[in-house]
Amino acid sequence: MPTVWNLPRGLSQLVRFAWLEARACAFAVALFLGLALSEVVPLPVPRYDALLVYGIILTVTFWLSGLETGREVLGILGFHVVGLAFELFKVRVGSWSYPEPAWTTVAGVPLYSGFMYAAVGSYVARAWRLLDLDLVRYRSVATGVLAALVYANFFTHHWLPDVRFLLAAGMVAVTWGTWVYFTVGSVCYRMPLALSFVLIGFFLWTAENVFTALGAFRYPHQVDTWAMVHPSKFGAWALLVTVSFVLVAAWKLRRRPGAADEKLVGSTRGAG
Repeated sequence: MPTVWNLPRGLSQLVRFAWLEARACAFAVALFLGLALSEVVPLPVPRYDALLVYGIILTVTFWLSGLETGREVLGILGFHVVGLAFELFKVRVGSWSYPEPAWTTVAGVPLYSGFMYAAVGSYVARAWRLLDLDLVRYRSVATGVLAALVYANFFTHHWLPDVRFLLAAGMVAVTWGTWVYFTVGSVCYRMPLALSFVLIGFFLWTAENVFTALGAFRYPHQVDTWAMVHPSKFGAWALLVTVSFVLVAAWKLRRRPGAADEKLVGSTRGAG
């Protein structure tokens, strides 16, 4: 039976990349499995409360098992808090709602919901480590300012003009020429940073369709019966992930003067 090591070079690299991505998504996948099981398994407490306990156990398990470093666990907690603040506002203005009762709620927002944002942060942090990410020509200040404006616009567009398209254009402009370098096996590849935001946004939008189908939360048009999440949310996620990326980059990025200029696409490293 062929293994990844004796497959054709391009296919074996694709398999390796898929495996690394799956490992990076481990927290998100585990959260999804818990959500799916809670839909069919009888629970002694309200479902959202059980999911909060599950999320806490999941975080501790990932930390004790070494799947998440201590810094990554702190990052997960940070994303949980940022996500809850986002949820409190969005639920209040009616952007979406939670259809099931729970004891552990604040202003209609179940506390477990922060773990959905923590899963995104966990993915970015783990992918950075597992794929040995590095950035070339990354404008940290400009990108950080745009990401902050993106986050603010998700709040202000309820009263002020929605400028997400201008912000998207601005993000493309400030990341123009910025490359993400990542390593698969012993080979280094690169991708435009803006493209990585789009790809992650698409997968998050896809995941959101699954999560809403499982009753994690509901948009107004899904209250009576489930329907696909509007495609415009794809763009919203592509923008929102820039916030996650900037936050992770602030403490993950290790600048090595001159090292970035030495990176070559397709160059090999010692296998590690």
